[in-house]
Amino acid sequence: MLGLLQTIFITVLTLGILVSIHEFGHFWVARRCGVKVLRFSVGFGKPLLSWRDKLGTEYAVAGIPLGGYVKMLDEREGEVPEDQRHMAFNRATPMKRIAIAAAGPLANFVLAIFVYWLVFLNGVSGVAPVIDRVAPGSLAEQAGLIEGQEIVAVDGVETPTWETLQMQLLERIGESGELSISVKTAGSSLRYENRVQINKWMQGLEEPRPLDELGVTLFVPELVPEIGELVAGGAAQQAGLQEGDIIVESDGKAVSTWQDWVQIVRASPDKALSLRVKRENRLLDLVMTPQRKLEDNGMAVGFAGVGVKPPQWPESMLREVDYGPVAALVAAGEKTWRMSVFTLESIKKMITGLLSPKNLSGPITIAKVAGSSAQYGFFSWLSFLGLLSISLAVLNLLPIPILDGGHIVYAAIEGIIGRPVTEQVQAWANQLGLALVVCVMFFALYNDVLRL
Repeated sequence: MLGLLQTIFITVLTLGILVSIHEFGHFWVARRCGVKVLRFSVGFGKPLLSWRDKLGTEYAVAGIPLGGYVKMLDEREGEVPEDQRHMAFNRATPMKRIAIAAAGPLANFVLAIFVYWLVFLNGVSGVAPVIDRVAPGSLAEQAGLIEGQEIVAVDGVETPTWETLQMQLLERIGESGELSISVKTAGSSLRYENRVQINKWMQGLEEPRPLDELGVTLFVPELVPEIGELVAGGAAQQAGLQEGDIIVESDGKAVSTWQDWVQIVRASPDKALSLRVKRENRLLDLVMTPQRKLEDNGMAVGFAGVGVKPPQWPESMLREVDYGPVAALVAAGEKTWRMSVFTLESIKKMITGLLSPKNLSGPITIAKVAGSSAQYGFFSWLSFLGLLSISLAVLNLLPIPILDGGHIVYAAIEGIIGRPVTEQVQAWANQLGLALVVCVMFFALYNDVLRL
């Protein structure tokens, strides 16, 4: 229950920040363009809290925290007093309306740069992608990759960590042509460039796993069966296990890796298991009864309520980069640009069928990822906030009626032909745009439910 409340709180906080920054962009530019703002609302529905400033703008916090809006004075939405018509949105010049519409997405880009700046300023760490195994007959084998090599670049872009490697490979989803992979061996600075042909790589896969599709397994230190954490009230804690204990035997079987221990526990729901553990150079005998837990397929498995102690990575594989304020800002700008392009490319690939629409996510997935990212720490959550901010900005700039991009198109057409798009055409286009947006939202929610 506590975990659910925490997830809800983090989700509301995340969406609240994104919406507030987005709408503030519209609000700030509208005022500077001489357009009167009637209401600035975070959330939809009946206001739970509201107040007004000296210029007559109402600020509201509403009960449905899934968006927000800025309502401006507009003759198309009601009567406007003669002395205020010059402050109506529809009376503003096309350039001013373009500026107001673009200000929301621009504010989200600025937010993304800011949070990424904080992340880079804190320093970035990761693990070098060193090849542990190459699958026979795979693309990796065709490219000439071998065990022990470190993948240092893909298509000329540096990949110092697992994360950067995954990201660079994901950018090639659905594409054909040549994939370039640069590698080096331990203790050498010499690089070798390997090339392999891909053809509509990972096209239509619901869960793209680029490393699996490439045929590469990266090195991970063997997980020693050492207890790293205990769930309060769990079977392991009740049995007397403590953090730092090493499982030596379980149910009469020798345990050498963490996976050995997991397999024994999962196969023994509600069954008393004899344990031999090593604790500070002493061997202790304990008895633990794994709790019964049902998986999604209905199968009952054992659950001990323990976590493994994180593995110790070789010092040579750890990558840490520290940034000064200016370097962090440059890196944040570059990452915001790359992620924006990646988002646009993904939309294009989804439309053309190169990327499965099953990858589209809705509010449930956002809530789950927001909650889990917060559990990994403040800077992990900041990275997710930056990614969501970029997605919101890019999607709102799409030339779809009712979105900011649609308003920009209307104003641009007026600026070119010298007269506004007729209200009838705008009404028809807005209905079409609304239908499209609603369909996409329902499909994203459908994907969320399937993932559950």
